[in-house]
Amino acid sequence: MMACGSKQGDAQGLPEQKMPEGIKNIIAVASGKGGVGKSTTAVNMAVALARSGAKVGLLDADIYGPSTPKMMGLAGRQPDVKERTIFPLENYGVKTISIGYMIEEDQAMIWRGPMVSGAVMQLLNDVAWGELDYLVVDLPPGTGDIHLTMVQQVPVTAAVVVTTPQDIALVDCRKGIAMFDKVHVPTLGIVENMSSFTCPHCGEATAIFAENGADKLAELHNVDVLAKLPLDLTIREMSDAGTPIVAAKPGSEQAKAYLALAESVIDKVEKLNSRKVSIPVIQG
Repeated sequence: MMACGSKQGDAQGLPEQKMPEGIKNIIAVASGKGGVGKSTTAVNMAVALARSGAKVGLLDADIYGPSTPKMMGLAGRQPDVKERTIFPLENYGVKTISIGYMIEEDQAMIWRGPMVSGAVMQLLNDVAWGELDYLVVDLPPGTGDIHLTMVQQVPVTAAVVVTTPQDIALVDCRKGIAMFDKVHVPTLGIVENMSSFTCPHCGEATAIFAENGADKLAELHNVDVLAKLPLDLTIREMSDAGTPIVAAKPGSEQAKAYLALAESVIDKVEKLNSRKVSIPVIQG
């Protein structure tokens, strides 16, 4: 019998998937396009998961545009490396790794696809993560080499797809969901970021990027809307300052939205895992 969390390579020579030692669940955070707040969502979700009592790691898989060091308040720090093992940096109860810890902030990564994919797998497999309940992977926008390499080589538990209500973002979000469907990775649901803006002076909420886009998309793909997060100045300021709002102001309404998102992810992953069964290996 083959244990849950690993998949046998097929007859066409695809690599056998193997979960890194000590990691129970890998949650991919993706978006069809850039600029929808995917990394802000990934960082705050990771911190929220940690505040729930879970052991959490955060892998910044966006090699071309790493943002974890700044958002996690770890810019300028470098991880220790001993005998080819990388030791992650930690803040707010979350272990993190990013190519951004290893290069200058203004250094451009002029790498082709295979080099980028190889770097991501090294950041995943050569890091001393220890025991983790959840490894949150902040994927780059789109559907490219990194996404395919990740799902081919490790058994990704599930994906969270981030979008805004804007039509153009929703079109790209559909592509992201379709990609995960094709590689047999369950989509836990959609996060609608920048759902609305509440005026700090009059308190009126305005749907700047249209309304109910995520609801329509979720219905189309038979998934849930996990959260509707506001377009909020404080969230942006806290992210730029390296203090995610969940850590800086855990009692705020903005933070509560991310904490509710984390609770939903925990619930859905537990239900997903409870339905998994061991798959027998058929001897040829």
